[in-house]
Amino acid sequence: MNREWAEMNKTIQLQIKKKDTFSLGIDTLIKLRKLLMENIMKFNTELSLDDFSAMPYVNAKGYHNKTIAYSLWHIFRIEDIVAHSLIADDEQIFFKGDYQKRINSPIITTANELVAEQIRDFSKELCIEELYNYIDDVDKSTTKILKKLTYSDSKTKMIDDKRQKLEKLNVVSRDDNAYWLIDYWCKKDVKGLIQMPFSRHWIMHIEACLKIRDKQLSIK
Repeated sequence: MNREWAEMNKTIQLQIKKKDTFSLGIDTLIKLRKLLMENIMKFNTELSLDDFSAMPYVNAKGYHNKTIAYSLWHIFRIEDIVAHSLIADDEQIFFKGDYQKRINSPIITTANELVAEQIRDFSKELCIEELYNYIDDVDKSTTKILKKLTYSDSKTKMIDDKRQKLEKLNVVSRDDNAYWLIDYWCKKDVKGLIQMPFSRHWIMHIEACLKIRDKQLSIK
């Protein structure tokens, strides 16, 4: 893991645990996300459309065996679901902005259920320009939600109503590779959700994207 990102992530985990440093933790998280977003934005200027659906490590073990387009979709669908359906308890950006149609996506889920060539085929269908518009909208909306959170909010646990809401929305596939997410999220409090989808999850997938990017640029 990138040393700077890892250290910032470690600092966030420590800061949000305590009432006196919770707001500092949110500030650190937002700074980390800005650094990570810079890398996400560079993909759109450095890479071709074909690069976004390339799978140079298709047989590897790890997140880099997917595509950049898939990874970006996956990061921000999860964030949108968690930020809006679980924390803010309002409408997801995806639905509010009619992004399924705009991105030309055949699915509304996190895409965990897709494997191998399904990932490549899915990636090729996406409108990358609109995917980036979605990324920007989700990032901005999450930042607003984070800035409003208090230490007391961070202790809020997910209730059965939230689980039922997710199930009704069908935003998580019932495939075994995906459905575990609902249990995972609903066992956490808000602090736990901040610690994964909003920070570490980004790092894991962006580092995988950087590996794919470097491979694609090396063969040009």
